[in-house]
Amino acid sequence: SQGPISGVNKDIPVLQCHGDCDPLVPVMFGSLTVEKLKTMINPANVTFKTYSGMMHSSSLEEMMDVKQFIDKHLPPID
Repeated sequence: SQGPISGVNKDIPVLQCHGDCDPLVPVMFGSLTVEKLKTMINPANVTFKTYSGMMHSSSLEEMMDVKQFIDKHLPPID
């Protein structure tokens, strides 16, 4: 029987972002999550980015990385 992650889903690209000063979800938990994810899908397609000084929030730098990720992996809209 096939698990929930099989076939084409094994090659899905993933961007995981985390602030290194997050008081709600420690960055260590993000690291553990990304390592588990790498055992479930193609680890070459998993990107983990941390942001210095960022708490449980977002930043312009993170949003630029998200935009770059989307631009790379989704086809342009005509």
